[in-house]
Amino acid sequence: MTRILLINGANMEWLGKREPEYYGTTTTDELDALLRDHAAAKGYDIDIVYTNHEGEALDRIYRGAREGMDGLVMNPAGFTFGSVALQHCIKAIKPIPYVEVHMTQIEQRGLHSVIAEAAKGVVFGFGTQSYILGLDAMLHLIDHRMPAPS
Repeated sequence: MTRILLINGANMEWLGKREPEYYGTTTTDELDALLRDHAAAKGYDIDIVYTNHEGEALDRIYRGAREGMDGLVMNPAGFTFGSVALQHCIKAIKPIPYVEVHMTQIEQRGLHSVIAEAAKGVVFGFGTQSYILGLDAMLHLIDHRMPAPS
C-alpha cells in the first residue's frame, strides 16, 4: 500500500486557535480527520506528524526514507523561510517525491519558501483544501513515477 508522510512544521499544532484571519478555525483534530478520511477513500496510508523542532522534522524524514515511504507532503510553516537544512534533507532523499503545501497564499503575504526549491510542486492559498490538493498531486506523482534506471 502507498505510504505518505505528512509533516506539519512549526506552529501548526495551534491550528484553529492561532491567527484565524489567515488559517481559519479548523483545528488540528479536524484537519487530521479530513486527511485520514481522504487516505481511506483513496486507499493509501498516511502518517501525520506535527513538530516545532526542525531537527525532529529532519529525523522523521530520514526515518521515513529508510522505512520506504513513497512520498513526502509537508507544510513547513515556520520552517518555510529559513530552513536550508530541510531543503538539503529533501534533496538527499530523492527519488522520493516532495510536495509542499501552505494554507495561505504566501506570495501575496510577501513570503518566500526556501524549501520549495526541492519540491516537485507547491500548493498554496486554498486553506485546508491545500492539503487535499497536495495529497492528490502526490498520488499522481507516485502513480506516474518513472522506474529507476537499471
